[in-house]
Amino acid sequence: MLLVQACNYNNKIDSNYYCQKLNFSCIKDNKIIIFKTSKGDIEVQLFGKDNPVTVSNFLENIKNNIYVNQKFYKILNYPQLKFIHGGIHQENKTFIQRNQKLNKKILSIPLEIKFKEETKPRYNYQIKDPNETQNLVNAFESGSLAMIKSGKNNSSSTEFFFVTNKIPELDGRYSIFGKIIKGIEVLKSINNQDFIEDVEISN
Repeated sequence: MLLVQACNYNNKIDSNYYCQKLNFSCIKDNKIIIFKTSKGDIEVQLFGKDNPVTVSNFLENIKNNIYVNQKFYKILNYPQLKFIHGGIHQENKTFIQRNQKLNKKILSIPLEIKFKEETKPRYNYQIKDPNETQNLVNAFESGSLAMIKSGKNNSSSTEFFFVTNKIPELDGRYSIFGKIIKGIEVLKSINNQDFIEDVEISN
């Protein structure tokens, strides 16, 4: 039943449509970026093949120095899990000034998730049936990187978060667009005083 539902999903709008609408080049390969933080380096592989719109937006932010000298603004600690939030609040004056300078007024991008048996990601689609999460390409695990939500079916254009463990309750509800491949111990040591010095595109 799950396969039939997924295959019958009407996926008319593709990544090229959104990249053109949002005015950036669509990156469809798995690039590696490095977060240079006050605690050390965190190396992340981005899932451009599965989440081209989210990854392209993030790379555009990096090129525009959106994340330079920005604090990790919220840390949530739980017994088996930690959330580390970064990026720029949309009410932040710096964000507004940078957007005006860049002539960029994009506050949100479409939620983007990918199913294993489908060639294109789904946009503005949030999983409601927990059984559907079994067929996702990317689920939350240690070191996952995702965009914060901005409304029911949209992601923030700038704000992101890392998780330090699996959290299946959130699978299919956020755009997971990368994963740490080196430096998970650095991520786990991040606290409210830490910040991003820079983000570099490695390849």
